[in-house]
Amino acid sequence: MTDQSLQRRLAAIVVADVVGFSRLMEADEVATLANLKELRSGIIEPAVMRNNGRIFKIMGDGFLIEFASAVRAVSAALEMQRAASVVSGDRRMLLRVGVNLGDVVDDGSDVLGDGVNVAARLETQAAPGGICISANVHGEIIGKIDDRFIDGGERYLKNLSRPVHVWHWPDALPSILPLPECPSIAVLPFTNMSGDEADAPFVDGLTEDLIIDLSRTAGLFVIARNSVNGYKGKPVDIRLVAQDLGVRYILQGSARRAMGRIRIKAQLIDTLGGEQLWADRFDRTVEDVFELQDEVNAKIVEALVGRLTIPAQRNRPTNLEAYDLCVRARRLTEESPQTEREAYMLLQRAVKLEPSYAEALSLLAYNRWLAWTHFGEPEDPNRRMAVAFAQRAVDLDPNDAGCHYVLGTILAYERRWEESEAAFAKALELDPNHADTWAAMSDMSVLDGRIADGVAQIEKALRLNPYPTCWYLCHLGQAQYAARDYEAATATLRREDTYRTNSRKFLAAALAQLGHLEEARREAELFLIAHPHFTIGHWVGSQPLRDASVRDHFVDGFRKAGLPEM
Repeated sequence: MTDQSLQRRLAAIVVADVVGFSRLMEADEVATLANLKELRSGIIEPAVMRNNGRIFKIMGDGFLIEFASAVRAVSAALEMQRAASVVSGDRRMLLRVGVNLGDVVDDGSDVLGDGVNVAARLETQAAPGGICISANVHGEIIGKIDDRFIDGGERYLKNLSRPVHVWHWPDALPSILPLPECPSIAVLPFTNMSGDEADAPFVDGLTEDLIIDLSRTAGLFVIARNSVNGYKGKPVDIRLVAQDLGVRYILQGSARRAMGRIRIKAQLIDTLGGEQLWADRFDRTVEDVFELQDEVNAKIVEALVGRLTIPAQRNRPTNLEAYDLCVRARRLTEESPQTEREAYMLLQRAVKLEPSYAEALSLLAYNRWLAWTHFGEPEDPNRRMAVAFAQRAVDLDPNDAGCHYVLGTILAYERRWEESEAAFAKALELDPNHADTWAAMSDMSVLDGRIADGVAQIEKALRLNPYPTCWYLCHLGQAQYAARDYEAATATLRREDTYRTNSRKFLAAALAQLGHLEEARREAELFLIAHPHFTIGHWVGSQPLRDASVRDHFVDGFRKAGLPEM
């Protein structure tokens, strides 16, 4: 079929998708399919019929719908979202909805074309329970629909070459991250150009250490390393990345390790103007890799703030095998009891190779702390080991914010409150962008009864690390539970990036407080499969609880969910 033979027409397209469908299916496949059937027959189809629309495609949990007018399309979308929002308990399913007005082409009963593609991209921009519409749809509904939409500005959407002006239904606005007042940057994972997968940890470590050292520079806002890991090995549109992370500047680069040398290419891009601010190539011996990192950081800082401010140097390893082991362990410690034990072995080897390696000792301390507080391993000797390793790491490298953060966390669990707070304060003095410190402080604040402070601290951490490891969301859900916002806690703890982890106990407690006892007990049972040694008594005895009312509130939720006492 040639382009001239295509019969184009204008249509309003609605794309609706169920939020977290895969997670819901994993939790209860039969109930989820029944709820989806009820959503379709009781909410979506009636709204479509009342507005003279047609569902032209169903893809599992997604619905593609066409209407003759934008007004009808938005009216139907509003009906769907309002009806879905009042469904209670386990039957509730949240939708994301995108609406576009554009050219389409009929292909039998199906509808294709740019109008459909843009609507599908708009759906991804909607908040759970929200609606995102294009500017041409907004122009059609002004004065015809009472609901107000908020201007979201131009957004670069995936696989679309031009920006799309979007508008959001304010009853469920998505998180749109504003640019900080100071220069803001994200360092994307460097590409491993050696062709040898064995060099991947080295290149990953190079990226992560560039982020750590940039983060220590006064006057910069630096996205944490966890939030850029998801871009590794993927083709990216740097405008989309900058938009998603809420930064202006992006550093991209590649590295090749071969024949005892390391070669780096890097470029710094201003994503607002699209221009390249700085680019360079470096060629050094592998042994000079840390001096190379310092040189790259200095050039970036000079390009962004126009002056060089050199923080005190961190302790650097001299043994590159120990460095590789430490880099591999960074991402394993927090995932599960199994990966925690693997990380322990890697870190033991790293410290044996270089006994004065402060970061490896700090991670070893954190690993042993997790072992006895979260993963059911014996308190003795792991507790003593955690304290000793953490203190030694700080003694070896007093200029490393990460070492102070780990020490602050462990000292809080030792009830050495003043020393813990001093360690956290020192971490932020050395690195005000240290997202892990802000997140850990949130945990301590909540358990101390300073719940508003805890919420503010975890929000700060999430701004610095918008795509964090799962424990950030655990702390957010814990803070929301402590604030008695059980709906928000449930939504947070059901997110796919934290669900199935240690946070499941808080989800069970929040569901129990909402009165969803059957679901709460099911989540408690699933939590105990992964954490068979958990008891309420152990949790109370191991946590840095300083507020009796907060303690009793958590214990009440755990008991209602059916978690074991002792």
